[in-house]
Amino acid sequence: MKTLRITLIAATTTLMVISGCATDDPNRRAKTGAAIGAIAGGVIGNQTSSKNGKYVGAVVGALTGAAVGNYMDKQQRKLEQQLAKERRDKQISVTRIDEETLRLDVRSEASFDINSDRIQDGFRNSLKTMAEVIDEYDQTAVHIIGHTDSTGTLSYNQQLSEKRATSVSRYLSRAGVERPRMRFSGRGETKPLDTNDTVSGRSRNRRVEIYLKTIVKGRENDAFRAPI
Repeated sequence: MKTLRITLIAATTTLMVISGCATDDPNRRAKTGAAIGAIAGGVIGNQTSSKNGKYVGAVVGALTGAAVGNYMDKQQRKLEQQLAKERRDKQISVTRIDEETLRLDVRSEASFDINSDRIQDGFRNSLKTMAEVIDEYDQTAVHIIGHTDSTGTLSYNQQLSEKRATSVSRYLSRAGVERPRMRFSGRGETKPLDTNDTVSGRSRNRRVEIYLKTIVKGRENDAFRAPI
């Protein structure tokens, strides 16, 4: 509990620092990076919630409600432009869930071999491009969630979905996305998009979803709660 209190105090201090930085401040990213560094030791890798349901994580920036829509519009356009080839080849789709949330669906056939959590070499450049945009729009929390079809046991599918989400998060981190911004988990076969009785349905169900949730001033913890 003592460590938790220290981390929360540090996070609160970070909020005060970042909130004082104007959105168009040319030094905002440098200030944000410095603030993250001040508390990263207490939050990196934390994937659990505290007893009161609030997630313990670094707050890397906060937008006021009026700025959220414009910020997410720009982020969506940039992702769609930079991932145009992947979208055309139906490897990645970009969907606006609501004003504060974007979802990127990554087909497992494009990113992983069957029964493997190793990212395919041919897909690494696409993830690098994705990471560059996510890094640029640094006022969003990043949730990486793995899914499988129903082939195999429940426990195997759960473990595979978690391993794939972990692989993606590690690659994004190496490509420049700050680890305190990310949360990763697996849902196994429990959240299918389609039937598991057909080849095409199982193909749709095998995927990694990346949710980008805006960090809104006054509701910072909401951005770090799992979207599904």
